[in-house]
Amino acid sequence: MWGLLMKTSVLSKSSHHFNMAEFRKLHGSEMNRMSPEQYAGSPKHPIYLMLHNIRSMWNVGSMFRTADAAGIEKMILSGYTATPPRKEIDKTALGAQDSVAWEYHADPLVALSALKRAGVKICGLEITEGSRPYSTLTPGDFPLCLVVGNEVDGLENELLELCDEVLEIPQYGTKHSLNVAVASGIALFEFVRVMRS
Repeated sequence: MWGLLMKTSVLSKSSHHFNMAEFRKLHGSEMNRMSPEQYAGSPKHPIYLMLHNIRSMWNVGSMFRTADAAGIEKMILSGYTATPPRKEIDKTALGAQDSVAWEYHADPLVALSALKRAGVKICGLEITEGSRPYSTLTPGDFPLCLVVGNEVDGLENELLELCDEVLEIPQYGTKHSLNVAVASGIALFEFVRVMRS
């Protein structure tokens, strides 16, 4: 009851002070978007995203779109994750499948081992013992490869064993999982925030 009274009080007080700012939605031509050629030549954040055994091609396309928006270095598709061109990927990627650098490896361990040798930290996104909150990274943790797994089973143990860190997104409801495309987007933009701060 007290919470409701406080909310009502706050609303009644704030209703007298309207924000007179005007907001107008920008059209695409006003957003200073890069062309695909400009994007290809632009500096990228030192972040890789591995999609292993992702079942839904709509999720794959969504992660391509997020990767483009976040300006990451590359996506790595592995296992039975579908690769472009596929109409289901295209539907949610909206062209990002053509702007984001990507490669396919049937065996994720080969790709991850090569990244480790190149000095890239491997971070799984999973709920495990000893996991670290995704929001605790510092610039010293980069370059980094975020590894996300199957929508139902998550990351396999053999992949977790290759990880330098496992990152977890805290959750406060009854579910203990997020959609893989949503979870990767949350993590990627936090990584970008860290790199740009």
